[in-house]
Amino acid sequence: MHTVEIAGSGQRYPCAPQQNLLRAMEALGKRGIPAGCRGGGCGVCKVRIEAGRYRTGKMSRACLSAEEEGSGLVLACKAYPDSDIRLRPVALLQRCLDRQRERQREQEAKGAGSEGINVASLQQNVAIRKMDR
Repeated sequence: MHTVEIAGSGQRYPCAPQQNLLRAMEALGKRGIPAGCRGGGCGVCKVRIEAGRYRTGKMSRACLSAEEEGSGLVLACKAYPDSDIRLRPVALLQRCLDRQRERQREQEAKGAGSEGINVASLQQNVAIRKMDR
């Protein structure tokens, strides 16, 4: 089992050598990570491999040129890890991860706000009890 790190997001996930990078992300139930055909023909899951060894299956040259592949770009649905991997999302994938991170921040902020309401409610109950004495 190898570890895949999504650079800039703090996310890591396990990926078996026979499992492609996209399937491993999906297996974790990650939301907001785009996937199209899952067969190497649409280019939606394009990522840049920054570190690690990997092998690839057949990818459409309409989606990924030989020059792009030579510079470390791959389709996550056709890339298989041979070691730990650090990848960086490209374009659409990065925007989806940014939106996911923003939603998480909003949820955390709402959670903190509701704790404040609970504290205020408790303080109000204590004040009422003191007046009842």
